[in-house]
Amino acid sequence: MVRPKKIGILGGTFDPIHLGHLVLAEQVKEKLGLDQVIFIPCFSPPHKTRRKLSPAKDRYCMTKLALKDNPFFSVSDTELKRKGVSYTIDTLRQLKILFPDSEIYFLTGSDVLNEICTWKDPEKIFGLTKFVIATRPGFDEFDSKNHFAKKSTIVRITGMDISSSQIRERVKKGRTIKYLVPDKVEEYIREKKLYRK
Repeated sequence: MVRPKKIGILGGTFDPIHLGHLVLAEQVKEKLGLDQVIFIPCFSPPHKTRRKLSPAKDRYCMTKLALKDNPFFSVSDTELKRKGVSYTIDTLRQLKILFPDSEIYFLTGSDVLNEICTWKDPEKIFGLTKFVIATRPGFDEFDSKNHFAKKSTIVRITGMDISSSQIRERVKKGRTIKYLVPDKVEEYIREKKLYRK
């Protein structure tokens, strides 16, 4: 009997995608034996409404460029096509239709555990996917009362202290982002003059 394909899902604004995202995906893929990881840029995240996002097309293109040389990584525009607020539960339902015989692993960082109770239908999310929390050694202590932590697979990774907001701020100040993002993403940001305001 052929085992089900194991597909990892990594969602985010990817504004811009950076090496921390890629390291997380690669290490979780390796540790859990995932067959592929699909990166899904969101159109409009329900919890990040304070700042205006870069155009969806640019975020999608940067993600595609970042993944180009990895045959196990791909990018999906499913949330960008759907438009509106990007709810994880809606995306997972769509993916279950696209990959009915696959095991879906939702990859995220440990910071999400504190806010998942505010997501749309959090209990149903755990019914559709294997929830994977990627955490750095020393940052894997969770509240023992958090029942979402108990339902999750915890994977320790070698974390990189990089954030998209840090990258945007560096570009705005005219500072280098070399070694924070893939070279092709750095070129795209420069050519499109992103994050300068």
